[in-house]
Amino acid sequence: MKLIIGNKNYSSWSLRSWLLLKEAGIEFEEERIPLDEGSTGEALAAASPACRVPVLILDGQTIWDTLAIAETIAERWPDKHLWPADDKARAHARAVSAEMHAGFQALREAMPMNCRAMGRKVSLPNELTADIDRVIEIWADCQQRYASGGRWLFGEFSIADAMYAPVVLRFRTYGINLPDSASSFPERLLESSAIQEWLLESESETEVIDTEEVGQ
Repeated sequence: MKLIIGNKNYSSWSLRSWLLLKEAGIEFEEERIPLDEGSTGEALAAASPACRVPVLILDGQTIWDTLAIAETIAERWPDKHLWPADDKARAHARAVSAEMHAGFQALREAMPMNCRAMGRKVSLPNELTADIDRVIEIWADCQQRYASGGRWLFGEFSIADAMYAPVVLRFRTYGINLPDSASSFPERLLESSAIQEWLLESESETEVIDTEEVGQ
């Protein structure tokens, strides 16, 4: 099995699939395609019809799109319990994962993931503030409901945690303060050995994508 990803410093969608496999303890081969370079388009076109990362190659089949990759992994390895066992919690996890997959456009545009950009500041227009407030609301709600089962969003690690991982890194680099009511998941994520590995490797990358260097 192979996972094709982009730059670890910038590619939030790549992080989601990579973290899911790492936290689940599933072995995979990693291939990195540096983004925004002269050869990037050709390499992405060869990797998948969507010309985007991440891409999972499993049993000779190409699976693209982060949520599709997550569902495929969950089906292939049911023993990893990547969705909550309880049906109501599972529906909740699917809903917030889909919300992240489809929404938060203001947050994506104003605060691109940039793991090396510690201390960056951006203005907070109403649209961005609404996205930040909604993320905090989701984390606080999950913390209130499921904290007895562990410090991930739904107690034990799930696909939902992978979906929101890049937002934790965004809030970390752009200095977004969190209330105690929504702090458990971000703290747990940053303690993860997988996230520490990702951050360390992002520091060693030399590529710079100017459009992702937002903020001062």
